[in-house]
Amino acid sequence: MFYPPEIKVCGMRDSSNITELLLLQPDYVGFIFYEKSPRYIDTLPDVYFDSSIKKVGVFVNASERTINEKRIQFGLDILQLHGDETPELCFTLKQTGAQVMKVFRVDEDFDFQLTRRYQDYCDYFLFDTQTKVFGGSGKKFDWRLLEQYNNARPVFLSGGIGPDDAQEIRKVTNLNLKAIDINSKFEKEPAVKDIELLKQFINDVRNTKE
Repeated sequence: MFYPPEIKVCGMRDSSNITELLLLQPDYVGFIFYEKSPRYIDTLPDVYFDSSIKKVGVFVNASERTINEKRIQFGLDILQLHGDETPELCFTLKQTGAQVMKVFRVDEDFDFQLTRRYQDYCDYFLFDTQTKVFGGSGKKFDWRLLEQYNNARPVFLSGGIGPDDAQEIRKVTNLNLKAIDINSKFEKEPAVKDIELLKQFINDVRNTKE
């Protein structure tokens, strides 16, 4: 049985673009607080968020203090840790009341046993494509590798997911799939999303039938 995953749109910054996106009712909107990213944001957008849409903050090896400052400033619901953060930091951040999502970058050499160190301290895991640097690559990894994962935590699936992937997503049936994370394949330019592309894709995913 296929259950449509939730939708996370990441790398948002422009207030008017965010306002248009919110009309599509994504489940999560992501903000990137990694200064080396072309989608880096440091100013709170002047946008009203309905409480049903969760705000996700993306961090790469940031200090606990920095993460907490952004959590409060932006009203973040989920803290997405995309670097070399420890299980201990995940545990500490969970005490703030926010949810914690640890990112793992996957290739053929990835050892899924690593996730076991984090499963007691995180609410979600996100699997992305392995690259030489931190941040998204816009490229997919082989989703069949996820058959090695023990499904201990719900998964956000990321890495080069594009407008034509709705049917491929429905084939991911043995994974504890919470949401898909989309970004660069839907952009007109960094941090500016093509709303019509998103609208069609979200509709395709949410209306996929058996």
